Formats: sequence, structure tokens, C-alpha cells
Amino acid sequence: MPPAPDAPAHDVPGHDAPGRAIRVLIVDDQSMIRAGFAALLNAHEGITVVGTTDDGVGISDAVRRMQPDVVLMDIRMPKVNGLDATRTIMGMPGTPPKVIMLTTFDADEYVFSALRAGASGFLLKDSPPEELTQAVRVVAAGEALLSPKITRALIADYAARPTLPVSPSATLSALTDRELDVMKLVAAGRSNAEIATELHLAEQTVKTHVSRILNKLDLRDRTQMVVCAYESGLVRAGR
Repeated sequence: MPPAPDAPAHDVPGHDAPGRAIRVLIVDDQSMIRAGFAALLNAHEGITVVGTTDDGVGISDAVRRMQPDVVLMDIRMPKVNGLDATRTIMGMPGTPPKVIMLTTFDADEYVFSALRAGASGFLLKDSPPEELTQAVRVVAAGEALLSPKITRALIADYAARPTLPVSPSATLSALTDRELDVMKLVAAGRSNAEIATELHLAEQTVKTHVSRILNKLDLRDRTQMVVCAYESGLVRAGR
């Protein structure tokens, strides 16, 4: 099915590295951003930009046709913004692609709503080029991504809220003590390797715990786990 005529999605020639390259769709209303990001990503082995579009209109058709693994999504667009477009993607049948939100603001008011909608992370548009390619690889591998500035903004936002649960909610009752320990460290921004070192576990064991937490709490990825940890009261800003 062709994409909607008022928001055409364009195929972009890329290169497939040996094996399956990570397929990326870029959605941004600025043509220079689309072109620059496409050129940068296509220059890296193992990543290929399969298309670009200038708005969230017709995003479901673009995703069905191009079958990206990762969508780089501008959060602010004139017709259908990145938040609504992400909700559309996450509501599609099958396994949806990972979504990285692109923003020029390190304290964007859409952050929490976008994470709840299913975005796997955020990246500032002025981040260094190597952070963009690393973000695509990290998210495609099933991890979550928040730039350090945005992570600090998330914590500051929670710290400014007048009330927070004083004890973990019943939602977390299905988790073991070890799983709660792992979830706290994920919320603190630790990698699997760092968690393994801190808890004296094998890294594969940490991965298993993370997977079990996601399954038990019906969460998509680590980013949603971080939000859940704060919202449930398991973790509080400054602690």
C-alpha cells in the first residue's frame, strides 16, 4: 500500500552489510535533518536507512512498506506529532519497530507521554554523530536509550512533584527481592555489566532478571522500566 499522498515516505538507497543490517526510517519535518541523518547512518556498516518522511501522517503505511527496525521520530511536527505517530506505530499488529524520539529540548514536556506511548528513548538533535549511530545500535539490540541530559531532566521532574508513593506499589509484588534490586539499578541508569559487577552476578544472569521483570510487569523495554520504578515509588529522586 503506498504511503499517504500528503506525507510521502521516500525510499533512501542504503547498503546492507553482511548479515542483516539495522533498517532505519527517519521521520522529521526538516529536510536537512533527514538528509544529514540518512547520510551519516548509511556511512556506517550494519545500518541502512530504508526511507524518510516529513510528518507522522501516513506513518503506519510507511512502517508496513519499509519494515524498519528503528524509527527516528521528531517529537514536534506540524500535522501529526511524534507522540501520536508513536502511539499509531505501537498499536499496529505484530512486533512494532523501536522508536527513538528526536528533540531539540532536554526537558521536553512530551518526554513522559512519549515513553508511556512506547518510545524506547530520546536523543537530542545536537548530540555528537557517534551518539546517533550508537543510539540506533543500542535500541535495535533491545536496550533503552536516554541521553544523560534527558535522564537528569526526568529525575528533576520527579523530584519536583509534590507527592510520590512512599513505598513500592502492589504492581511490583510479583518481583523477587533480587529482581527489585536489578530494577533499582536499571532506574539509576546502570548497564547490565555495571549491575553484574555491583550485585556480584554474571552479566547473563542480569539479562535474565531484566527479561523476567519486563515480562512480569508487561513492559516493553528498560525505558518503561525506569518510568515504572519512579511511578511505583521503588525509586525516588535523590535516593
